[in-house]
Amino acid sequence: MPIIVNLDVMMAKRKISLGELAARIDLTPANLSILKTGKAKAVRFSTLEAICKELDCQPGDILEYRAD
Repeated sequence: MPIIVNLDVMMAKRKISLGELAARIDLTPANLSILKTGKAKAVRFSTLEAICKELDCQPGDILEYRAD
């Protein structure tokens, strides 16, 4: 898939765990894990906004396009 999710990289840079981020953005750890591993088929803008707010980053820091 040409869309790469770099959520784990941003979480490591900010030194925040999956459980802590999930609690802060009011999402279940299981759903955040699906996004983090790149298995999600879609992401809501409200979820992306909440993640960016908590991690103090831009959507482009989390999502990346790579041609096959």
